[in-house]
Amino acid sequence: MKRFLLFIVFGLSLTAFAQNEQLAQNYFDRGEFEKALVSYEELLKSQPHNFNYFQRTVECYQQLQQFDKAEKLILERLEMYKQGSFLVELGYNFQLQKNTEKAKKYYEQALDKIRKNHNEVFQIAYAFDKKSLTDYAIQSYELALTLEPKYNFNYQLALLYGQKGDLDTMIEKFLTESYSNPQSLVMVQNQLSRFMNEEANVTFNDALRKALLGRIQKTQDLFWNDYLSWFYVQQKEYSKAFIQQKAIYKRSPESFSNIVNLAQLAMTEGDQEAAQEILQFILDNTKDLDLQIKAHTYLIELRIKKAQPADYPAIAQELDLRIKQFGVSPYSLSLLQLKAKFAAFQQKDTETAKFILKNALEMPLKREEIAEVKMDLADILLLEEKFNQALIYYAQVENEGGNSPTGQEASLRVAKTSYYKADFKWAEHQLNVLKSASTQLIANDAMDLYLLISDNTVADSTQTALKKFARADYLLYQNKKAEALQAFQTILKEHKGQEIEPITLLRIGKLEEEQNNIPQAIASYRQIIDQHKECIYVDEATYFAAELYNKTGDAEKAKPLYEDLILNHEDSIYYVDAQKKFRRLRGDKEL
Repeated sequence: MKRFLLFIVFGLSLTAFAQNEQLAQNYFDRGEFEKALVSYEELLKSQPHNFNYFQRTVECYQQLQQFDKAEKLILERLEMYKQGSFLVELGYNFQLQKNTEKAKKYYEQALDKIRKNHNEVFQIAYAFDKKSLTDYAIQSYELALTLEPKYNFNYQLALLYGQKGDLDTMIEKFLTESYSNPQSLVMVQNQLSRFMNEEANVTFNDALRKALLGRIQKTQDLFWNDYLSWFYVQQKEYSKAFIQQKAIYKRSPESFSNIVNLAQLAMTEGDQEAAQEILQFILDNTKDLDLQIKAHTYLIELRIKKAQPADYPAIAQELDLRIKQFGVSPYSLSLLQLKAKFAAFQQKDTETAKFILKNALEMPLKREEIAEVKMDLADILLLEEKFNQALIYYAQVENEGGNSPTGQEASLRVAKTSYYKADFKWAEHQLNVLKSASTQLIANDAMDLYLLISDNTVADSTQTALKKFARADYLLYQNKKAEALQAFQTILKEHKGQEIEPITLLRIGKLEEEQNNIPQAIASYRQIIDQHKECIYVDEATYFAAELYNKTGDAEKAKPLYEDLILNHEDSIYYVDAQKKFRRLRGDKEL
């Protein structure tokens, strides 16, 4: 019983202690330093060796300009531990009092500590860095390197030079670190990406490109070709990335997988020209049947995306030719799926499409492949307005896939099917879960559809406009673009000024754009920009209008729209792209 009571008392004291720490932190974060000081002094008294409590107590003294108390506490700590980092703390305490002479004296004493024992560099350089004493932090690392050349501080020094704005030295240190310490490559590239995407990135990107080209010329090491390829991928310049990957392949044929990955990336990002060039190169240089099938499938997909009805017979002929070439088997599944989708969505031959997919399900497929085929089959049933049958197949994939990307994609399609058939309550329920999906694309799509339903339900409890809109969206799904455009235009006339108007204008704009009716598309986007400034679609409308002006050579109208997106929509997915295009139009130096 005594032990039990002791255990309870100990537990209660720990809880109270944690609450005191949280209270102190809250006071500190709110700038209530007098209250925070009282709490931290008590905490430090109970745990005198806790560095965090010491640090916070000193900072409270300094915020309250009680510099003598801070100095006394730091000196006690220095006497206790003899560590050079406390000399930095002492110097900084004098710096806050604008006593630069004394501050410098203690900073130099801290550097002397490194001269006597180079192992102290880690704590001392970190202390300088924490106080934003960048030059002293750099000096600490470089001093230690003269004493112990085996040290590697490239990464730390790169960050410090970046803070100083010395981009050339930062790049040099980061690249040296990447080469000498390959396990740090991803970490370094993440840092470089951050700088590439910042506001003043034109100069930085140019400097990085030149540094990489310089290393390629000096060393002929393929490591740098791959690095430059990575750089161009960050810029979404896939053709330039491909030039580097080709150079690597000529000297290192086992690197072929990088070229395949680049082709898939170019396709995903919509760079059809680069994707086509890369895929053709794959076909010309591989004897691997699986790769050949994939490349042919992707090339035909690209043809379908830009095809007109007059092109359909030739595409159907090529699909049949490739299926005959590679045979009907699990290996040619991607071609069979493409043939089925093409038959259903382009040729309006759903019976042939279902026949192909049902036969595919009879083959010995992997679990993931079965899920893909079932989803395709459900898509075609949805196309035929067989909503309930489609839902059965989607639900099967959803149940088997769980929280995997495939399972979540099936859940999204269940929600969209419910939306198309105007079962908004069930669609909302599904979408609410998917908003936090692990796949960002699925989460974004779910959020967009959820907001569309919820916003237009609040604005109109009868959901009249939303039902019409869902039907128009379904016509889009069926690839009936003329009927869809007419349906959206009817919604615009009958529900003008309602919540549904901006998204309807956005749909109309995209459809007009696809039909190359550029003035009409721009007019729709401009209506959103001018009349619906507060709606969630204004950043898209701004970007799409800027793009159309840019493509038609009207830079003077494109430029202010890109600038508006940069200044007022920092959270937009088009923000980075708008930055690059605005700078180009403004006449900034090209890469």
